[in-house]
Amino acid sequence: MTWSDKKLGDFITLKRGYDLTKSDRRDGDVPVISSSGLSGYHDEAKVSGPGVITGRYGSIGEVHYVDEDYWPHNTTLYIEDFQGNHERFAYYFLINLNLEHYNSASSVPGLNRNHLHEISVRVPDVATQRRIADILEALDDKIVLNRQMNETLEAMAQTLYRHWFVDFGPFQDQPFVDSELGPIPEGWRVEALDDIADFLNGTAWSRYKPESDDEQTLSVIKIRELRNGFDEKSDEVGKERLPDKYIIRDGDIIFSWSGSLLLRIWSDGTGALNQHLFKVSSERYPKWFYYLAVRHYVEYFRRIAESKATTMGHIKRSHLSEAQVAIPPEDVFERIDGTLSPIMQKRIANELESKKLAETRDYLLPKLIAGEIEVEAAEERVESAAA
Repeated sequence: MTWSDKKLGDFITLKRGYDLTKSDRRDGDVPVISSSGLSGYHDEAKVSGPGVITGRYGSIGEVHYVDEDYWPHNTTLYIEDFQGNHERFAYYFLINLNLEHYNSASSVPGLNRNHLHEISVRVPDVATQRRIADILEALDDKIVLNRQMNETLEAMAQTLYRHWFVDFGPFQDQPFVDSELGPIPEGWRVEALDDIADFLNGTAWSRYKPESDDEQTLSVIKIRELRNGFDEKSDEVGKERLPDKYIIRDGDIIFSWSGSLLLRIWSDGTGALNQHLFKVSSERYPKWFYYLAVRHYVEYFRRIAESKATTMGHIKRSHLSEAQVAIPPEDVFERIDGTLSPIMQKRIANELESKKLAETRDYLLPKLIAGEIEVEAAEERVESAAA
């Protein structure tokens, strides 16, 4: 294993992407990669894959990898020449460089490839590059697989919920009776959404700001964190002073009742629930039931929010009371629970595994790139994380 010191321009060659307006795009299957990632498709490729692209302006410093031929947008810099180095390693290497810190000092923020080429770097031989890339890629691939699996499980659960609780597919041979929802199978009943679950609104986090540097803290879950998870910009509250009911833990259901009206099974670690977010829970019904019941109404709630003449639309608690849910007899519910509870449990397990894998990747990436950890030790850590 050998490492060498050189300029970034002696490791890879960066080049500015190409102009392509939306009006000039033609139907095709060639990915167009902008500074923030995939931005559409075109019928012509400018660069052969695999490719590594970073944001030149816009989402400055974000790094993207594509396996296929592609069109790098003019908002990006792409690696024109890997100079014999391992492509996937170059991708992780640029991530670790934190290119957003190399913003041009000009009046228009952006990355200048000539300046980047002069950065002093230390890189290993190609064989070591390949081993490092294989370790990190294995973690990323498993995270992607878990995400795809959960997308499938989500679609399956929504389909089953609609089939059983909305269309009453398996019960069409039974007598139906009138209800607030319309005809429902005889023996079923109807309850409001806020009757089957509790919707706890979060609190103003500013009331619980840490009072000293020694105080144990929790990061605050706002709409931004609900979408992207915690980061260094997340606010904090004093853990001991925050009432326990506002503490969110992995597996809890969170629903934002204003803004984007997002619904999520939380998996980013313990946090503090901010206002404009509901913690949805129930002592009467299993998690899959009230989660899917809310999910069924999310688009309806979004239309209500969008219809409001305010800068940030929202729903009211009255809308939860107006949303009706069909409830089957206990024996029928138990049979359905036998199918949908394992789906919910698997989704949560996948989310938590992905979190563990991402933490392992984020720990290993800078240490492997800097040569601070032996490849063999990293391989053992990955095996342990995936176990």
